[in-house]
Amino acid sequence: MNRIEVIESSFEGSGPSRRRGWSSLWTCAIGGWLVLVAIFCAFVFVWFGCRIEPGSDEIAILIRKTGKDLPSGDIIATAPGQKGIQLEVLSEGRYFRNPYTWGWKIARITDIPAGKLGVQTRLYGKDLPPGRILAEKDTKGILPETLGPGKHRLNPYAISVRLFDATSISPGHVGVVTSMTGADILTNNIPAETRNAFLVEKGRKGVLTEVLDPGTYYLNPYTVSIAQVNLQSQRFEMAGEDAIVFLTMDGFTVSVEGTVEFALHRDAAALLTHRVGDLDDILKKVILPRARGFSRIQGSKHPAIDFIVGETRQKFQNDLDGHLREQCKAWGVDIKSVLVRRIVVPDEIASISRDREMAVQDARKYDQQIAMAKSKAELVRQEMLAEQNKVKVDAETARIRAVIGAQQEQAVQLIRAGKELDVAKLKLDTATFQAEAVVRRAKGECDAIRARNEAEAGVLAARVQAVGDGMTLARLVFYQRIGPRIRSILGSTEEEGLGGLLRPYVSPRKEVSR
Repeated sequence: MNRIEVIESSFEGSGPSRRRGWSSLWTCAIGGWLVLVAIFCAFVFVWFGCRIEPGSDEIAILIRKTGKDLPSGDIIATAPGQKGIQLEVLSEGRYFRNPYTWGWKIARITDIPAGKLGVQTRLYGKDLPPGRILAEKDTKGILPETLGPGKHRLNPYAISVRLFDATSISPGHVGVVTSMTGADILTNNIPAETRNAFLVEKGRKGVLTEVLDPGTYYLNPYTVSIAQVNLQSQRFEMAGEDAIVFLTMDGFTVSVEGTVEFALHRDAAALLTHRVGDLDDILKKVILPRARGFSRIQGSKHPAIDFIVGETRQKFQNDLDGHLREQCKAWGVDIKSVLVRRIVVPDEIASISRDREMAVQDARKYDQQIAMAKSKAELVRQEMLAEQNKVKVDAETARIRAVIGAQQEQAVQLIRAGKELDVAKLKLDTATFQAEAVVRRAKGECDAIRARNEAEAGVLAARVQAVGDGMTLARLVFYQRIGPRIRSILGSTEEEGLGGLLRPYVSPRKEVSR
């Protein structure tokens, strides 16, 4: 019987009841299939229609389709239940949202590479008040905070990010900061004593007092401007057009060529940069005017011929160095050194001075030659005296060595004889001690024998006294020693023994019946 026959037999009976059974069976089957199809459709709908799955380095931007309408002009939903683009984003992961209520869009994460910074611009909120460039709590505009290198999950519809290079201050430099935001120094809320100052404190517009040390800084370029100032030593060559030219007391034109080495103080870098300018401005507006002014004043006090000889030039260099150090220190410029290499005077003055100087040099040369000849003769005399002294020293050294050798040999012989005498004394003492030891050993052995004999005699005397007399003790000792031997002889069981000879004369032992 197959399955159909079993089903038909189970529904045998009247016609209506049979039809109701078939209807119930098909209803259950169809209902089961519908439930499975509904579950499958629900799974497909949830998995493919409701699933939000941002991948690595991605975010999901949610867009609400139902709820309250956004106020006019707003583009981001900031309050719960509002339509439109939501402020918060979904990071990497898996999420499920109702597609009839929510829409979404996958976007790339904000990635700021090394050495860069990100400036954020808020795209939603109220408009900025006039005169402001930075966004406040609920306004549009540029945010003062910057984003450092790394990954940031920001809504691109709410925040716009623009990349800039990070500020890098090189070693040996400082960064002078100019604030472009803050309180205006000319406004009424600034104290009168601080107005029109070159530097300002934090929170005001202008050049800040504090400077940045070497390093990397992530500063907002819309709020501050950084200017690097070199604090390393700088060398300036005063030659050609940059040489110092002045008139002497007798009306001749003199040109001074040399080198000035200077550096800026760290604490004065901001003031110098704002008040004077860059290094070239500092050189042209601070150092060179003071060097030229000093040279004109000092040059007008001396005739041209005085600048040819070395003493006057060295004094001029030292005075110029001291003057520049003192005058530039107040500006924050440190003069390291001032070197005057050459002072150019008119040829008509220089030729006379050169001839005179050559004559002086020749005279000095001859004097030096005479002095060298005298020194050479003195050197020869000193060499002969040195040779003579050397021979004397060698002879005296040989004599001293011979005396010292004899004294050392005598001392060695005395030490050897003393050692032999000490050894003989030690041997004598040793022999004496050995003889005394032999005598004491013999005396000890004698005393030991005497003590042992006396002890044995005392024992015998005690035993004699115990048994009565000496004969009785001798007999007792004899019996004690001979008795065990007689017993062993008589107790022998061997045929050839003495016991075997005496056995016939001994009656056998009778067995005792039990």
